[in-house]
Amino acid sequence: MDTWQAIDTTRAIRKFTDQPLAPEHLRRILDAGRRSGSSKNQQNWDFIVCTDREHLRELGGVGPYADHIAGAAAAVALVVPDPATHDAPYSIMWDLGRAAQNMTLAAWELGIGSVPATVYDQPLARRLLAYPADHWCEFMLSFGYPENPEALTWAKRAGGRKALEAVVHTERW
Repeated sequence: MDTWQAIDTTRAIRKFTDQPLAPEHLRRILDAGRRSGSSKNQQNWDFIVCTDREHLRELGGVGPYADHIAGAAAAVALVVPDPATHDAPYSIMWDLGRAAQNMTLAAWELGIGSVPATVYDQPLARRLLAYPADHWCEFMLSFGYPENPEALTWAKRAGGRKALEAVVHTERW
């Protein structure tokens, strides 16, 4: 799969089979996140990988739209120094977005679906993931083989994206 094909065909997948991820697939996904560029090359992130079924069920409670984590083969928590207690630059969220996108595209190439979840219940996330008090987890990614294998080749939905001309401005707004 080439880069454009991965970008153009990737879909959010929220329902997964019970099949665990192949270890080499999980490692490749994580390595794709690690290889992402970061502001000033700080690489100011940590990834907490969760594959234990009961732990995934508990993590499904971190937000009102995070229930897909419970059915995933793996979840990856994206952890950074807490922006409220550090002099963390705004670029940290850009860096996390780049790492997350790398992971989801690497997964897609391997036939693995994914979808992000926003962490709303910070105390629960901190208790379940045990990251340091001066760190923060805003997002988690679910990964798994799609319950419906046809999801890997679904056609684009009509109206799924705004037209390019609707979002691109030349020189000025």
